[in-house]
Amino acid sequence: MEKTNRDSILSMAQGAIQERVDYEVGKCIDNILDLNTKADAKRKITITLELLPDADRKRISISATAKSTLVSTAAVSTAMMLTTDGNGEVVAVEMVPQIPGQLDMNGREQTQPKILRLVNQN
Repeated sequence: MEKTNRDSILSMAQGAIQERVDYEVGKCIDNILDLNTKADAKRKITITLELLPDADRKRISISATAKSTLVSTAAVSTAMMLTTDGNGEVVAVEMVPQIPGQLDMNGREQTQPKILRLVNQN
């Protein structure tokens, strides 16, 4: 009796199922290499195969999806100080590490802080 070659379901659909999985793996690798994400956090790939047989149980339609769960980028933080501007209006000014115009240890000048535009709700 002749032995029939058997293959993985991932190679079916002319390799498209495996291609989708590989695509999601690539997204996970890119996320791992992103310095803005936590290095040792888990990434996950979920492969969903849906098999829908016909009424005679002879033909099976297969739908395959691959979805990755990535690690979000790390939070970025800053601080603001509430004060008044030259017109007496309240403004929120981003706090900077040094006095604007002062040079740091590397010779870089501290830029002016950002001032948040406040919308009056009255």
